[in-house]
Order: sequence, then C-alpha cells, then structure tokens
Amino acid sequence: MARKAGDTGSDPRSTVASLRKGLAVLEAFSAEQGELTVSDVAALAGLDPGTAYRMLTTLAEAGYLARDAATKRFRLTLRVLDLGFAAIGRRDLRDIARPVLRSLVGEVAEAASLGVLDGADILYVERVRAGLARLGVDIRIGTTIPAAGTAIGNALLAFLPPPELSRVLALPPRSRQVPAFRVEPPLLAERLAAARRDGFVLQESPFTPGLRLLAAPVLDAERLPLAVVSVAAPVASASEEEFRRHLLRPVLAAAADIGRALAASGSVASAPPAARGAVPETA
Repeated sequence: MARKAGDTGSDPRSTVASLRKGLAVLEAFSAEQGELTVSDVAALAGLDPGTAYRMLTTLAEAGYLARDAATKRFRLTLRVLDLGFAAIGRRDLRDIARPVLRSLVGEVAEAASLGVLDGADILYVERVRAGLARLGVDIRIGTTIPAAGTAIGNALLAFLPPPELSRVLALPPRSRQVPAFRVEPPLLAERLAAARRDGFVLQESPFTPGLRLLAAPVLDAERLPLAVVSVAAPVASASEEEFRRHLLRPVLAAAADIGRALAASGSVASAPPAARGAVPETA
C-alpha cells in the first residue's frame, strides 16, 4: 500500500507531518514536470487539493516556488539550489568523490578510483575497493603512475589544452611505484584523439596483465579536466562488452556528478601533502 505524504512510519510525536507534506510538494517537481498546477501537485504528492494549495502558497511566500499569474502554474526557484550548495560548499574533492566511487563498486568493478594530474603523473586521491578484492596491483591513496601510458592518465590528458598537454608530456614521470612505460608519440596522439571523441578510455592495464580499466574525465564548465574517475576489474570476471555495458554509463555519470559538485563548491582540493609519500598497499 502506498504511503501518504504525511505518513512517516515512525512515532508521530517525533515528526512534523506538515513539513513532510511540504517536502513532498517540492519533490513533485522534476526536469520533465517543471511547471505544475495545484491539481498536478496534489496528485503527485498524494495530498488533497486544499492542502496542496496551502503548501504551494507557503513555499511561494518563502521564495522556493514561483507562480505564473497567467497560467496559475508553479515552478521551483533558484533558491532551492541554495540548500544543495550549502551541503557541498565546504566539501573537498575526496569528500565529494567518496560516495560516488562507492556506487561504482559492485559485481563487475572491484575498485573505483579518483586521480588528479601531478606533473606528468596521475596522483590517486581517493579509492574504494570491493571488500578484500585483490587485483594484483599496488594502488592506494597517494600512489602516482605515469599519465601518458595509462587509461586513467589518457582520459585526463585528452582534454588538456594543446600548450598544457605539450608541457606535461615534456616532463619526466616521477612515479617509482610502476615502471616508466613509453608510448610512441603517434600512438599516444591516436589514443588521446579517441578519448576526446568518445569521452572515455577502455583498455587493459599495461602494468598488470589481466586487469581491465575504464576511465572518464571530470570536466569543468569549459570542458577542462579537473580530475579523472576510473574502475578496474580482472579480465576474467567479464568480457570487454559486458564490462562496457555495465560500467560505461555509471562511470560517465559519476564523472559528471563530481564535476557538478565541484562547480558548486567553488574549489578543488586534492589529497593532503602527506599522502604523496604513502606506501602502496595491495588493491
């Protein structure tokens, strides 16, 4: 049986039914239904028309809704965004990314990571694993790997402006945690062009045989890379087509979600300096 807007399933003495009804009214609005009449809201929120009207009027007076005098329809105002901005405005990159990465780890992906560019390397600033899964590669927060020879690096490098890309590629990788892996310029240019076209990189690891990786960049409003999201799983756990079918859309969505959250927070903060010297653990 559907629960009504005022039914919380908990002790009514500890809840405010009218507040729940007001929230139900706000949640009735969506991208597909941006403008609603009183009757629309009543049906979607499970309220009688009189209650829906009072809730809509109250929220309009508080500035969270606007009412079109001609059509009698209500719509959300930008003040609703203030609630979300207040929640994420002081969160750093790792705090924002952690729950998003957790959502990517499951039956197919055994690990999800977030990296940022650090010279010619990718610095891992957050990582989530599926329990005690062991992928045969040493990666933890603070690990660095050469950007040019890896999926996670190529996904980010592909979206750098050409002058910045040239500058980064001229730098020697500093990472000592994986071997330097040189990619010939024509092949690298081909890979980066494909990453720009597709918006992601899917390939097997050049450092760990039998490990498949999928990476997508976190872009700002000008489509410049802020970070990069990647997932990993053993090749034996799923075919490339299954891996792509199950994870491509979630990884792209995760990168977009982190980008929007960073835009709202107004800043990017990576791992603390102490993490850069961290000793890797088995992933």
